[in-house]
Amino acid sequence: MNVTVWNENVAETNQVKEVLDVHPNGIHNTVREIVEELGEDVHVTTATLQEENLGLTDEVLDHTDVLIWWAHCAHDQVPDELVAKIHQRVLSGMGLILLHSAHYSKLLKQILGTSGDLYWRDETYERMFCVNPTHPIAEGIPECIELGTEECYAEFFDIPKPDDVIFISWFDIGEVFRSGCTWTRGFGKIFYFQPGHETNHSYQNPYVRKIIQNACRWACPTAHKIREGAPHIDVTREEQRAQQAEKE
Repeated sequence: MNVTVWNENVAETNQVKEVLDVHPNGIHNTVREIVEELGEDVHVTTATLQEENLGLTDEVLDHTDVLIWWAHCAHDQVPDELVAKIHQRVLSGMGLILLHSAHYSKLLKQILGTSGDLYWRDETYERMFCVNPTHPIAEGIPECIELGTEECYAEFFDIPKPDDVIFISWFDIGEVFRSGCTWTRGFGKIFYFQPGHETNHSYQNPYVRKIIQNACRWACPTAHKIREGAPHIDVTREEQRAQQAEKE
């Protein structure tokens, strides 16, 4: 499984101490380390806004099974052309995991067709409930996770009806939020996961880490569309690699 972790990397580049205290090597490397815990069969690369082509060249995208997207304040700096390319690859089978403030990214808006708007509150105490324990992303996750301090997102969350709501969060100021949702678009699987504000420690929580790892396994494609115009013909990853090897 090839996983690419994209992070806008703005706060880190600007040397925001509160963020670097939590993520000394950047959020992208924190998430990379989480995914690498899956083992040697997983190859993880990172990309950021500051790189040429945002680090997401056609070659990188073509070799990505699962794209993880963390963004907060630089949504408008992502070119529409890149969003369109990623959208097409999701439709063709690439998995997509949208973390925290990626709810307002161009990616979510284009792929899901809604605004991604929600109510925002300041940091407060979060408790997350697993409401779909049989889903693969919930494997090994308890009924309730005490996350501690997190940025509060609240309903109404403007997203299309999810295929599955796996987690619902409660905040001690009385708000609730659909904090873990999935969709399928074309051949691609999509997971939105709310915890992960840049100054909080949610990515150090073992259950949050487990959820992200489970999501990578779940979103990894089992079949891809061979070519545009042939939606009913698909091929397994093993067959696709064999075909590519023959061409080479």
